[in-house]
Amino acid sequence: MNRDEALTILKEYTKSESLLKHAYAVESAMIAYAEKFGEDKEKWSVTGLLHDFDYEMFPDEHPLRGNEILKEKGVPDDIRTAIMGHADYSGVPRETLMAKTLFAVDELCGFITAVTLVRPSRSLSEVKFKSVKKKLKDKKFAAKVNREEITKGAEELNVDFPEHVEFVVAAMSKAADSLGLNP
Repeated sequence: MNRDEALTILKEYTKSESLLKHAYAVESAMIAYAEKFGEDKEKWSVTGLLHDFDYEMFPDEHPLRGNEILKEKGVPDDIRTAIMGHADYSGVPRETLMAKTLFAVDELCGFITAVTLVRPSRSLSEVKFKSVKKKLKDKKFAAKVNREEITKGAEELNVDFPEHVEFVVAAMSKAADSLGLNP
């Protein structure tokens, strides 16, 4: 499976601009970590793009329904397993580095986007660990974001939390134009 094939699937099932941007944000973080770890960038890109592709159409069956669809479309098992594992409630363990990375960046990308959008400039270039940490403490800010999963993801990936946040911000910054976070 290549990126173009993944984009076709993503756009077939996802129409919401915000969900598409989230997929691109997670993809950017996955690519950056693939480069850091010496892994297959395209495979990790595809995993990031497809992790929530079914959410808009099947929110109550995500990612189970998506797993069935991806299996029918011939998406490799390791990508599907990583996608299943990004949802704690699926019960699928995160055993591979790719699965652990997807879990570690998913909620964090959404939270970083929220932090960016409340900045006066709405620009990722102004987002630092300090501002993310401050907003994490504010339980009313982006209340639906699971803060426990954000910290658990860094722990499972065995990375220093401040370093992880800065790394993901830098990765997302490379895609800031497509994310609408570089006005």
